[in-house]
Amino acid sequence: MKVTEHLNQAKKTLFSFEILPPLKGQSLNEMLDGISPLMDFNPPFIDVTYHREEYVYKKHANGLLEKVSTRKRPGTVGICAALMNRFKVDAVPHILCGGFDKEETENVLIDLNFIGVENVLALRGDAPKSEGRFIPEEGGHSYSNELVQQIVGMNHGKYLHEETETGFQTDFCVGVAGYPEKHFEAPSFKFDLKYLKAKVDAGAEYIVTQMFFDNKKYFDFVKQVRDAGITIPIIPGLKPITTLRQITVLPSIFFLDLPDQLMDELEKCKDNAAVRQVGIEWAIQQSKELIDFGVPCLHYYTMSKASTVHKVASAVF
Repeated sequence: MKVTEHLNQAKKTLFSFEILPPLKGQSLNEMLDGISPLMDFNPPFIDVTYHREEYVYKKHANGLLEKVSTRKRPGTVGICAALMNRFKVDAVPHILCGGFDKEETENVLIDLNFIGVENVLALRGDAPKSEGRFIPEEGGHSYSNELVQQIVGMNHGKYLHEETETGFQTDFCVGVAGYPEKHFEAPSFKFDLKYLKAKVDAGAEYIVTQMFFDNKKYFDFVKQVRDAGITIPIIPGLKPITTLRQITVLPSIFFLDLPDQLMDELEKCKDNAAVRQVGIEWAIQQSKELIDFGVPCLHYYTMSKASTVHKVASAVF
């Protein structure tokens, strides 16, 4: 079933979450067992992130550099199949511009369609740490609206090496990302909305937001999005803070603000256990307020660790 169908048929706010595929060498069953408790809250869909490979350059005795892959996560297609088979839910794989050319994108979409995946989240993706800025793959997409166009084109039977449209059509519901606090590369919030509208005009059917910790940022974002003429559902993304390190890491990585009231409580914390409790209580408060606002779904970034989100969901759903 499509994400938009789940949202349209729901009589109350839905629960969903996002997982990270395990690193190479780690167990898929361990990951599935880890998120199993979250199935208590009947998520209709689960997002599966994708992280491009990361590289280092090894210098040899002759002075030549060798590009070596240091981080790789196993195939999105297999993980989606495992989720759908074990939990009978819809899997929503992330499809990236970064690290893929158009042909590789087409091939993975064909495979996902073959196993019955009906939803994808189209993202540009981040730049590798070694590059500092986003550089599109040769023969790939520079922007996520171009990726949306390719996916929607396949829904109409349009393929890269076909001179005419074929009878073989995919049927993907396409989601995209939204940024309540502005994408850090956008020159202004107005231009960020322009980019978002370009994705919607290309065929995106719903929006999932970057994490935020101040609900007012989300409420203002929704108003500005609606004023821009965008009418598709906007799903808020939430993440409970769980460690002292995240207090500085999350704002620097995701370019977001932590509200003064939250920081006042976090500053009192002496260890990660205290931080985790504050993070859970803040996320519960956020969730309840967002449900009162009438959001269609609450989407939690779990980092594949269920216990914290389970505590939040137990108090909310």
